[in-house]
Amino acid sequence: MFAEDKILIGCNENTEVFLLPKLANRHGLIAGATGTGKTITLKTLAESFSDMGVPVFLADMKGDISGLAKIGSETDKIRTNVEKYNLADKGFRYQAYPVEFWDLFGQKGLPVRVSMSEMGPMLLGKILNLSEAQQGVLNIVFRVADEKSLFIIDIKDLKSMINHVVENKVEYESQYGAIAEKSANTILRSLITLEDQGGNDFFGEPALDLNDFMNVDDNGKGIINILDAQKLSLSPELYSTFLLWMLSNLYQNLPEVGDMDKPKFVFFFDEAHLLFEDITPELGKKIEQIVRLIRSKGVGLYFISQSPADIPDDILAQLGNRVQHALHAYTPKDQKAVKVAAETFRQNPEFDTADVISELGIGQALVSVLEEGGAPGIVHKVDIIPPQSYIGAIDDAMRTDLINLSELKSKYGDAVDPLSAYEMLLEKVDSNPNIESEVPQIDKEIVEEAKVEVEKQEESSQETPQQPGAADVIGGILGTVLGGQQQTKGKKTKKSAQQKAIEKAASQAMNTAAREVTKGIMRGIFGQMK
Repeated sequence: MFAEDKILIGCNENTEVFLLPKLANRHGLIAGATGTGKTITLKTLAESFSDMGVPVFLADMKGDISGLAKIGSETDKIRTNVEKYNLADKGFRYQAYPVEFWDLFGQKGLPVRVSMSEMGPMLLGKILNLSEAQQGVLNIVFRVADEKSLFIIDIKDLKSMINHVVENKVEYESQYGAIAEKSANTILRSLITLEDQGGNDFFGEPALDLNDFMNVDDNGKGIINILDAQKLSLSPELYSTFLLWMLSNLYQNLPEVGDMDKPKFVFFFDEAHLLFEDITPELGKKIEQIVRLIRSKGVGLYFISQSPADIPDDILAQLGNRVQHALHAYTPKDQKAVKVAAETFRQNPEFDTADVISELGIGQALVSVLEEGGAPGIVHKVDIIPPQSYIGAIDDAMRTDLINLSELKSKYGDAVDPLSAYEMLLEKVDSNPNIESEVPQIDKEIVEEAKVEVEKQEESSQETPQQPGAADVIGGILGTVLGGQQQTKGKKTKKSAQQKAIEKAASQAMNTAAREVTKGIMRGIFGQMK
């Protein structure tokens, strides 16, 4: 709950534990066994950030986080805590929060799409569970596509590129090294599996613009972006890789802001252990680097998992704000997890942390936050502040209404299939290596010839002032090609042959420019397109 310009996380009879907004981008951890209250803590924090005017992203693994969009209702337990800790005097009131629903499969939220070129070969290799040799072939495929300006948007594009590289392996092996057909075939089979998991819905256009996650509503509340992950959780590689793609793009595209009074954006990673399962040391090092540096971009990361032991030590050390719900020590492995969790806190002399972790009730937690100077605070046992929104899932009708009311529906609602590698290879656009170098010269000659013809027409028809001049004709046509409507003076007239020639040339020039732009592709920390 946002109170006194701070985030009130929990209370006991003697203490209130507040998270300072300016330290909220020092990242955090919410841990605990299933059913101990992690979701309640997640919702309470998300509400607080929204009240601060900070946009939030989180994944809804079970469907119950959708209740953020609905006004909360009183229960006996909530009423008891509100009265016990005088929360009403601090501003507690039942309310709904501004929510944007998203879904990689486009069923329970706005469709989330990413082009394969944007994701890049490293993250795509993680989704496909590729071996080192197979990853090498995929890297070559993307390198060829980048250099030949063949944009890989969806799965059919990548299949076409793989087949193209294999068919022309003699040409490419001299430049990139051996291309194993067996590895290429394995990638193709993996792509079929990815299609069965819904990959055709996810990879495509219009691609997600992460700026659309960073909005506030008319009242200044941060929008809470909820990714429906109930179906997605059945494809853990796709889920974890998408979150990594988001993380890397935030890091790559946001400007440095230094220390701020509050975060610009907060990102919750639910089921965080999925991010670190079976990753290569190289990928793990890159994740650790981003976690360490992204706070300077104003982004706070909060990992949610059953145990701190699920998080690599190098990353765990950077999570300054901790909420630990109950862990059950039934086995030696469980006991070790409890010990690890206890050791991550600055100890409170009033109790034994390891003993308390095993005794916490539902809705209780051990909480330690960073103090004013940035040092970890002493751990406290508290009751977590209840959420002000609805506890549970909203019904499908309400979800549908909210999706239909979204201002972003017109932008992301319908998929498009632009010209990309599949179509260009099908039409053999790249069959002649001189095509791209010849087109600009041809365009220039056509434009110059057309300009001369139009000027001749102008000279012979000076008595008709309504006739557009050469500059008007060319400018109008280029305006149309560049994305606007043609501006004409006076009456609309039938296009002359010269006008058509100019329009054709302008169109060719724009297509050429688009191809030239893709030649400048740079890839970021995970190999995704900048």
